[in-house]
Amino acid sequence: MQAQHRTSRSAIARPGSTPSRTPRLKTGEHALSPNTAPDRPAVVIVGAGPSGLALAIELGHRNVSCLVVERNARAGHAPRAKTTHVRTREHLRRWGIASKLAEASPFGIDYPSDIIFVTRLAGQKLAHFRSGLNCSPARHEHYSEHGQWIPQYKLEAVLRDHAASLQSVRILAGTELVDFEQDQDGVSALFREVSSGAERRISTRYLVGADGARSRVRDLIGAEMQGRYGLSRNYNIIFEAPGLAEAHPHGPGIMYWQINPETPSLIGPMDQGDLWFFMPTGLPPGERLSDDDALALIRKATGIDLPYRMLSSDEWVASRLLADRYARGRVFLIGDACHLHPPFGGFGMNMGIADGVDLGWKLAAMLQGWGGQTLLDSYEIERRPVHELVMDEAESNHTLTPDRLFRPGIEEESPEGDAIRAEVSQLIEQHKRAEFYALGVVLGYCYRGSPVVIDDGSGEQWTRSRDYHPSALPGCLAPHRWLSETESLYDRFGDGFTLLAFDAKRDVESIENARADAVRTATPLKIEAISDIDLQRLYGARLALVRPDQHICWRGNSWPADAGILERVTGRAKAPATVLREVDQAASG
Repeated sequence: MQAQHRTSRSAIARPGSTPSRTPRLKTGEHALSPNTAPDRPAVVIVGAGPSGLALAIELGHRNVSCLVVERNARAGHAPRAKTTHVRTREHLRRWGIASKLAEASPFGIDYPSDIIFVTRLAGQKLAHFRSGLNCSPARHEHYSEHGQWIPQYKLEAVLRDHAASLQSVRILAGTELVDFEQDQDGVSALFREVSSGAERRISTRYLVGADGARSRVRDLIGAEMQGRYGLSRNYNIIFEAPGLAEAHPHGPGIMYWQINPETPSLIGPMDQGDLWFFMPTGLPPGERLSDDDALALIRKATGIDLPYRMLSSDEWVASRLLADRYARGRVFLIGDACHLHPPFGGFGMNMGIADGVDLGWKLAAMLQGWGGQTLLDSYEIERRPVHELVMDEAESNHTLTPDRLFRPGIEEESPEGDAIRAEVSQLIEQHKRAEFYALGVVLGYCYRGSPVVIDDGSGEQWTRSRDYHPSALPGCLAPHRWLSETESLYDRFGDGFTLLAFDAKRDVESIENARADAVRTATPLKIEAISDIDLQRLYGARLALVRPDQHICWRGNSWPADAGILERVTGRAKAPATVLREVDQAASG
């Protein structure tokens, strides 16, 4: 197993890896000078988990000064999450650090991301899903970066190192938020040093709570989590398992679902050094596991007795909860501070990083003078429906955990046992495949109804689907295309807005109108001419305007002079009543 876990250098240097890029300015772009005064950052971020670090990086790449404040030492063995989705790695590619995450992979990015269902590791195989979660490093037309199975603490280390390397980002550890007050001009926040109790006040233009499920920021803005608590009770156990990879007959994989009467559970390799995770599911209320109890459960569940050693154990409760508000004034919530759901499908951490990206470029636009208040209002309008969609998927996946898949007699060596295993195998195939192949959930969401997305009047409808169907409908992620063996279409996008022109010779006047509008409105805009008739057909228009987060916000066959397009998509113009009605409907569910 150790040989299989060795990082594949050839896989890391694959087509699609991009070198680190320095921030660049496009037509009309204005940048704030990095604020070196420690007590007057433009944005204060409470929490240095993945969502907070993603926000800091998004701001840092745009030269916006920010301070990240973290109370806890984010260390230890518990991974919290292990799946980095395609879309998250695309953001890392845009930041120039996708290859660094690949290098941090404990087993190599070409390690098989297989999910295997068994009665127990020493028992019989029930189902086998190969290359789940889009982790295969093979080039794919739908995306520029594959997914990756990697402990969250390794992803955090890559994000933290990159954030700390940015001139306008500071990270302050061992400090907690006490309170804040705000007015129309900014936020004054009181912080306390955990070790000494010393307090200091920091002034900022905006404050963001990325402080997790027990968010202090959420409490202070009066937001409440609504939904269903306690869908199930589970343990997450990290342990050393020397020789376990070689002791079972099912081959390498990232997760093994064990379905047996003693301890229905999930188990799998997590990191080098024979580190494994073990997650018994559906434990009865009030049951507590000592270290000896946990090791005994592992032996029972796997049917393999080895010199295991406990490293950590923590209880967690699966719930479906969503904050009733994501903002109050100049204070915002992202990540677990505003949404919690079962981890099945691996959506949570990735959704938090996407929150940080969405809010990050919009805050930068406001601070740099090319965004309006409607742009900030669009954060919750756009993200809430995405959170609802993902929570539906996660809760659906949670309906069939290992304890709910168990059937009496599943391990019997008899015709009856064969029939029971066949029944369970069919159930797994019918209901669990969507959990591991849900690219439509990862890439297919669409910001329809947003006040900063302009409906093209085509009448084309977006529908949710677990299968991904690329669409250039305004609000959707810009459809991807490889332009060469190593260059992605996304590599051509600027750090601000990008106008894709598929017939530049025909649309000279439109391009000049767009360029003039960018200068007039001080909007960062890159014009990218791409002569590709197939891509034009895919996008459904000769011109397409792509936002900094790579979502389409407008498309058409001409750009009229002084049309107000840039004012609309940057939130500086009031949206038409028809759009506002759509926004009201989206916000009300």
